[in-house]
Amino acid sequence: MGSSLRNISAIAGKELRSFYSSPIAWVMLGLFALIFGYFFDAAITYFAKASMAGQMGGGPQKVNVNLEMIRPLLSNTTVLILFLLPMVTMRTYSEEKRSGTIELLLTSPLKDVEIILGKFLGAMGMYLGLLAVTAVYMLIVFKYGNPAVKPLLSGYLGLLLFGGGFVAVGLFISTLTSNQMVAGAASFVVFLLFWIISWLGESLGQTMASIMSYLSITEHFDDFGKGIIDTKHIVFYLSFIALGLFLATKSVDSDRWRG
Repeated sequence: MGSSLRNISAIAGKELRSFYSSPIAWVMLGLFALIFGYFFDAAITYFAKASMAGQMGGGPQKVNVNLEMIRPLLSNTTVLILFLLPMVTMRTYSEEKRSGTIELLLTSPLKDVEIILGKFLGAMGMYLGLLAVTAVYMLIVFKYGNPAVKPLLSGYLGLLLFGGGFVAVGLFISTLTSNQMVAGAASFVVFLLFWIISWLGESLGQTMASIMSYLSITEHFDDFGKGIIDTKHIVFYLSFIALGLFLATKSVDSDRWRG
């Protein structure tokens, strides 16, 4: 058990060092900070106007900062994740194939599950770097406002699980090709499919609409943004992550046998 943990942590550390030593990582973080900053500015401007809007013959209207500002802001963050996470996951395994270092991995005493878990945790570390950018903006909200902590933490738990599902699936797709651009484009298409799948089900009858709605990765995020932690949503995301990691492990096993 101890050796497995060391192997997983070694691979995760290698992934993080490789990512953050690349200029692409810092460009991505800068782009994320810039776009999130725009969303933050729009949200805080709307909140300020809503707070000062007087009712008929009344004074300033009291507005819930969590409901009117933080919740839509975190929801907008999922849009950024949709576009940026393929850039994180596309290189996780396909780069090993392209550079030829995959042979070293597959002939090493490392188990397939250790390779996949290590790369998954490394990619999650990169994703946490993106979430850390948003946390800086949230500190501004706490400095000048009084938001409730629990709904905010719930929202970040939702973002963590949401991104974890995309990372696991993106990692699986990355194991299927040696071309990073193909892996990135395919990941984006699959992510987008799980994003809009509930819309597609609306024209297929009530039963299919319910099934499609359940499979939609965004439908399960909404309650987290409201401060509601429902076990059915947690189970969905964990199952989504487990399926992606299982498929990735089987894909690596297939490469080992072919190699």
